Amino acid sequence: MPPRFYTLIAAQFFSALADNALLIVGIALLREMGQPVWWAPLLKLCFTVAYVALAPVVGLIADAMPKAALMTWMNGLKAVGVGAMVMGLDPLAAFAVVGVAAACYAPAKYGLITEIVPASRLVAANGWIEVSVVCSVLLGTLVGGLLVSPWWMAAVAGVPLRSPLVASLLALLLLYALAAGLQLRVPESGAVYAPSSRQPLAIMKDFLAANATLWRDRKGGRLSLSMTTLFWGAGATLQLAVLQWAQDVLGLRLNQGAYLQATVAVGVVVGAGLAGRWIGLHHAIRVLPLGLMLGLLMLATPWVRTLDWALPAMVLVGAVGGAMVVPMNALLQHRGVQLLSAGRSIAVQGFNENLSILLMLGAYAALQAAGVPLVWLMSGLGLLVSLCVLLLMLRRLWRGADSVALDLPSRHGVLSE
Repeated sequence: MPPRFYTLIAAQFFSALADNALLIVGIALLREMGQPVWWAPLLKLCFTVAYVALAPVVGLIADAMPKAALMTWMNGLKAVGVGAMVMGLDPLAAFAVVGVAAACYAPAKYGLITEIVPASRLVAANGWIEVSVVCSVLLGTLVGGLLVSPWWMAAVAGVPLRSPLVASLLALLLLYALAAGLQLRVPESGAVYAPSSRQPLAIMKDFLAANATLWRDRKGGRLSLSMTTLFWGAGATLQLAVLQWAQDVLGLRLNQGAYLQATVAVGVVVGAGLAGRWIGLHHAIRVLPLGLMLGLLMLATPWVRTLDWALPAMVLVGAVGGAMVVPMNALLQHRGVQLLSAGRSIAVQGFNENLSILLMLGAYAALQAAGVPLVWLMSGLGLLVSLCVLLLMLRRLWRGADSVALDLPSRHGVLSE
């Protein structure tokens, strides 16, 4: 891998670490405000809305601007959102601001990867990026748990702030500053794309056409987009469900639930690392049975009642998910950059994945508010994943297996580098 790839990994790691810690602190803030438990998914909903609403334009922005510089500016906007929360802005509104920054950051990050890493190394690169993302989830939830723990609350009790959680937010601002500093050290790729229209109607038509292009692609795009869309929607819902399950079923505190949530990330690191090492791009479709296994594990795990069994169950769920999503993500990125461009394809991917998150989290929050037992909600999520993957597998059998194409020319290729 080129050296700048590892600098990019480090910068996005600290940015994502702060994002994940912020979710735990945000949940604690809602509880301090006396809001009901079903408000917790609303934080993630507000964070995710920008990914869907801005999807038609963030890819164009990522292709039109130097990607490394754009990522630095977006880290600054995240810090603005957290700073506004320190000043008393409602957590839901602050998460919406941070979500706008994250929505613009994502296509720039993944687009830069496709520009600086050769196609033959994309699965390995995705193994690195997914391991770093999941490590940031792991350490982010641990840091978030620490920042809402009784130990931290006692340590900052003497600080003249309206709440100890304000000190937690100030600590997160330091992490965003570190991420921005590292991002300044990431050099640009030098890739230049053909200019796109700035007319709103033309932008929307272009985005819809790009979305249709990936969904109609029988050489890996449609299948990989289906799998990653399902995975991230279910994963975001499971992230919040595990926090609540740890408290309601296992009797843990919020910070301890965050530590249990982190064990899922440990498993994803292991699974993603193995996939990046052993599964090539040509064989990405072979991981479909892992998606079915993931759904069955998610269906069974909520019925575990002891921590001794919950820990290995969470690790196993993460490992299977990580081994499945890394090859699918690499395949989707490769087909996307061949058919579209780096930024536009990542924007389409982000739109579909985050629309899935919005729908699943919205349904989860509504069912929680209606009083549906949490264990049944989690099992239902696992059943949904199993059925969707099974349908995709049967569809391949009925209509013929999709092939994986590696050498198609890009429709909107790089003009100069």
